[in-house]
Amino acid sequence: MLKNLSLIALLGIAAVGLPCELYAKSIKVTGTQKGVAAQSVIRQVAQQNVTIEFYSPSIVRVVKSDAKRGTSVQKKSYSVVLKPQQMNGIQIQENGDIVNIKSIFISVELNQKTGEIRFLSNDGKLLLTDTKTRLEARKDESNKGKYRIEQDFRLADDEAIYGLGQLRDVHMNQRGRQNIELWNHNTYIAIPYFTSEKGYGLYWDNAGKTYFNDVVAAKNNSNQSSCTSFTSEVGTCSDYYFMYKDGTQDGVIASIRELTGQATMFPKWAMGFWQCRERYKTSDELAGVLDKYRELKIPTDAIVQDWQYWGCDSNWNAMKFQNPYYINKVGDPAFAKYLPTDMKQMKAQGEPRLKSPEEMVKYVHKNDAHLMISIWSSFGPWTVQYRELKNMNALLPFETWPRNSGVMPYDVFNPKARNLYWKYLTHLYQMGFDAWWTDSTEPDHFEKPGDENYQTYDGSWLGVKNAFPLLHNKSIYEHQRAMKGNEKRSLQMTRSGSFGIQHYGTICWSGDVVASWNEMKNQIPSGLNFSLCGIPFWNTDLGGFFYWEFEQNPKNPAIQELQTRWMQWGTFMPLMRNHCSSPMVSELYEFGKQGDWAYDAMIKTIKLRYRLLPYIYSTASDCVQNSGSMMRALVMDYAHDKKASRLNDEYLFGRNILVKPVTDPLYTWKDKAKKGHTIYPDVRKAAAPVNVYLPKGNKWYDFWSNTQYEGGQDIQRLCPIDIMPVFIKAGTILPFGPEVQYSSEKPWDELEIRVYPGADGSFTLYEDEGDNYNYEKGKFSEIQFVWNEADRTLSIAPRKGSYKGMLLHRRFHIVMVGADSGIGDQPMQATKSVEYDGKAVKVQL
Repeated sequence: MLKNLSLIALLGIAAVGLPCELYAKSIKVTGTQKGVAAQSVIRQVAQQNVTIEFYSPSIVRVVKSDAKRGTSVQKKSYSVVLKPQQMNGIQIQENGDIVNIKSIFISVELNQKTGEIRFLSNDGKLLLTDTKTRLEARKDESNKGKYRIEQDFRLADDEAIYGLGQLRDVHMNQRGRQNIELWNHNTYIAIPYFTSEKGYGLYWDNAGKTYFNDVVAAKNNSNQSSCTSFTSEVGTCSDYYFMYKDGTQDGVIASIRELTGQATMFPKWAMGFWQCRERYKTSDELAGVLDKYRELKIPTDAIVQDWQYWGCDSNWNAMKFQNPYYINKVGDPAFAKYLPTDMKQMKAQGEPRLKSPEEMVKYVHKNDAHLMISIWSSFGPWTVQYRELKNMNALLPFETWPRNSGVMPYDVFNPKARNLYWKYLTHLYQMGFDAWWTDSTEPDHFEKPGDENYQTYDGSWLGVKNAFPLLHNKSIYEHQRAMKGNEKRSLQMTRSGSFGIQHYGTICWSGDVVASWNEMKNQIPSGLNFSLCGIPFWNTDLGGFFYWEFEQNPKNPAIQELQTRWMQWGTFMPLMRNHCSSPMVSELYEFGKQGDWAYDAMIKTIKLRYRLLPYIYSTASDCVQNSGSMMRALVMDYAHDKKASRLNDEYLFGRNILVKPVTDPLYTWKDKAKKGHTIYPDVRKAAAPVNVYLPKGNKWYDFWSNTQYEGGQDIQRLCPIDIMPVFIKAGTILPFGPEVQYSSEKPWDELEIRVYPGADGSFTLYEDEGDNYNYEKGKFSEIQFVWNEADRTLSIAPRKGSYKGMLLHRRFHIVMVGADSGIGDQPMQATKSVEYDGKAVKVQL
């Protein structure tokens, strides 16, 4: 064993070849190489090559490989886009068996005798210990030359950790979890990453089947030690990234975005309300829903065309309209074969109003809405894509959805297959669709023995599967951006995800979840842990997808209460999209009419969403410009409050709004026949309490009443059907927009600016052109508002930046929130109104 090798100056291992090229042979260099300070060390310990390399001052990579493999081991990273940065200030010291490599944020100690690696803050606080790595050679032919890898860590026994993706359960803190399989499937997004309340994050860079285990030692058992581990079935080396900046989750997430790519800006219309259903069967049906929403003045920005516009299952995902109902070919024998089974007995519809998909797209746009369309990662045997992919050996021979139809996923790891996918998607892009619904990106896989051994372009399915959604959505994003003259922001909504997917215009949704109160409870911590993995855009099917637990009738009171509460929660999600599975229908007018409790409560919450658009769009920009988060688990802002940081049913929406979704029925019950009944004669007059915990360290305003509370206490909040608990942090500056029918209906020339006194605070209002990439060129504006509690002044800073169409003059209506002002969702009379032309303004309140 080589114990006394000299320090190695490796300026960027990844730059030499693939992202993980390791060198077992030591190079005797001291201090610098070519004038740049050393930022890596390599040692051989216990027959393993150990490389510790700083990628940036807050990101350090550790790679361990089998020393018997010779001079190099190659490994591809799908998520990591950062190359090691050349930096000064990395200090390397050697004292006996200990080698220390240190940046301004992180100190890493390698014990060359035991192999332990300790990660410390620069003030000496122990954060994490890497205790052991096991590399077990694979003996199967499909993974020849690779290893089963187990990596063990030691955490403090009382330390809370979060992350691991979207696990569809109630757990917030992941300590003590056993045998968690990290393997993507519908409703379950597995990400081998955890973050600690201490303010560090650890990403295990392996795209194959992985297991997470955490054993916490019993306090009365001195023979047991705590162990937290990742175990991957296939890999070439142990490879992980440790991130720590300032002890905050914001610092960790900033490092994630640096490592895997910054989030991209979604169009402003995407922040509005979406109507979706499985499925609209004709273009006239889709247009009719939009007509009804406009007639009833239900604010809407998007509607969704789900599957089978291509026709029958054998023609799955043809990426063109061959269902005769969309192309005015009903009754044409040449197109009869394309009719989906459930449409063969449909009654004659008469002459269609919209006779082509092009007309459908134009009609939606003419009515001030946008259109998303379903596309899949698999193809039916009748499609041209299927035949071409088969010829290039780029189909995965797995049973996928829809079953018994010969449909197969494509090999997304094959770059020629990815190019082919876009070649055929270009047809829909040129038709003018606004967003892609990239469904089944796990992909759906009804696994059989031996499937895991299938060889993709990049190796066995067992070793790469979890990267599938990343490559699929990345390819669509990059191909669209490369189109000549493209100005429309690429927007994909996908059913699965991977570390770093935020970099490719993609929002993940939680899959085909069940419409139930228990499921709703599961969704909150699932979304929060997913967001803590650095991916800021996430949503669920509002109301749930499968209505198995109910009599599927939107007039069912039990369904109405669940739908209302899920819609209220959706107001405070990154994307607000209503959806359901057939035979249920979820258009809001199906639940009732004006004056009915469910209908009125749902319209109220949609209108609140639109009034909050200036706050929501600015919060989205904070994700892009400042590595912010839209759904902030309470550990992000209240790690010091152990009760708050472990809650699984509350969070901050942006940096200022505390939300507590109502996840229990208060006013209805369900009988054995799945029919719903109301408990009270008039639900509108009922008001049952819901417990809310207000975190320590802030004063809080009840949004609906402006009652003030000190943090650090539980309160009982009465929740009539039209109110979900919402609290505003003292010191908040909250902009409200106008009441509109769609996001761009009215300019933001007269905004209501609410000031919640009680602490200093600030807010930055962000605006840009709404749906192009000029923001990447600096074409946007920011206006900072600062509240000074001591002298009761609101300072509006000079406007920064500019963009085409920017408002040069506007009026801000300042509302000082109090017992009788700035209450709830209604427009309020201004305390003072000020004219603003981009120059500094100070308002005394």
